[in-house]
Amino acid sequence: MKLKGYCTLLLPLLFSPALLATTIYKWVDEKGVTHYSQQMPTEKQVETLYSEDIEQQKVGYVSPTQAPEQSAGKTEAQQAASALKEQDAAQAKMICDSAMHQLNVLTTHSSLTRKDEKTGEMVKMTEEERQAQIASQQERINLFCDK
Repeated sequence: MKLKGYCTLLLPLLFSPALLATTIYKWVDEKGVTHYSQQMPTEKQVETLYSEDIEQQKVGYVSPTQAPEQSAGKTEAQQAASALKEQDAAQAKMICDSAMHQLNVLTTHSSLTRKDEKTGEMVKMTEEERQAQIASQQERINLFCDK
């Protein structure tokens, strides 16, 4: 029974913050780098910190926010697409439909051929060319399709 009483008294003392507190030394070296250590450096001017005095930071993450749209800083392609949409909505819709169809073909098929402009022969499209075409079609969709 005595052992249980001692354990009851010792357990809270073992886990008390005062026993877990440590001394932390902070100093800046000749290169301007700040160092922290539990061992005091020799021949350095140090600042002594105590772990129980350091305020803990909240743990978690910051939720992402939506980036503001850039209306004033439009690229040349965006300005041309806006002008085309205003002048000829039918042509803009045709470009949008064409880009969506080509993107669908590019993403559903991995082995594609294209016509070589110089020789006129059919040549197998490399993966790099395919990825470049996918990016190009996605850009056309962003420019000409209404979201």
